[in-house]
Amino acid sequence: MSESVIPPALGPSDLGPDTTPVAYETGGPDNAVAYVTLNRPEYRNAQNSVMTYSLDAAFRRAVDDASVKVIVLRANGKHFSAGHDIGTPERDFDTFYDNVATLHWDHTDKSGADQRLAREIEVYMGMCRRWRDIPKPVIAQVHGACIAGGLMLAWICDFIVASEDAFFSDPVARMGIPGVEYFAHAFVLGPRRAKEILMTGDRFTAAQAADWGMVNHVVPRDDLAAKVDEIAAKVVAMPMQGLFLSKKAVNICEDNMGLRNSMDSVFGWHHYAHAANSEASGGDSLGGMDAKSMKASATAGGGS
Repeated sequence: MSESVIPPALGPSDLGPDTTPVAYETGGPDNAVAYVTLNRPEYRNAQNSVMTYSLDAAFRRAVDDASVKVIVLRANGKHFSAGHDIGTPERDFDTFYDNVATLHWDHTDKSGADQRLAREIEVYMGMCRRWRDIPKPVIAQVHGACIAGGLMLAWICDFIVASEDAFFSDPVARMGIPGVEYFAHAFVLGPRRAKEILMTGDRFTAAQAADWGMVNHVVPRDDLAAKVDEIAAKVVAMPMQGLFLSKKAVNICEDNMGLRNSMDSVFGWHHYAHAANSEASGGDSLGGMDAKSMKASATAGGGS
């Protein structure tokens, strides 16, 4: 456990334009756009549980606010998100939080595979599924790095608008793990592209992501916020019932094509990989990798 003092997660009423690790404000036509901002820039917006639960509080506030019709998920700093927190002083793997996404037991009094599974069912798989089902449209505004767990945040959104300098990757096969927990890869990239980015660990650009169908629009960095606001204004002009039902309809189709069941299956193999790593190394479920080695290997690996 980290010796740093872990700040409490923010509740809906704690959020504001400058709060950390998540900020919240409204704007746009009739203040109908909620801007939810990842605000842990000193750690490249790596996601610890404080951020995860604070993010959930921000989404809860936006859903409960009848004046909000669309949510924008964005980030402060140089990068959208470097993924899950596996090495900052505020990594809070061993900290207890009340579950909000799942009805499951506390992970902090468990050990080994049971601990990892209990935690990841809640903070990774459960949270992402909860957010995918938000009844209001969500637009991801992505710049800089969107790595591993960052992909999960972007993928739960209904639209992804990226700046030209954005880049994406899921390099966790370097840990012996088959991709991040919210395994939408084959659905958002197609099976062959999914295999390529997983098996090489290579980064792919915003332009490639748009060509492959993962991203809606790519614009210059200076135009990113304006492009997102343009789309949000069009969405705001639509009736809320039409927005909710359109989103529901497409999500139903994805699930009927196997998205949810596929994720459940891969999630089991994901945890097999954690357990196999731990057994082989005497307790290291990440296959000997940490934040520094992951960053170094990604830089060395290059990619297009």
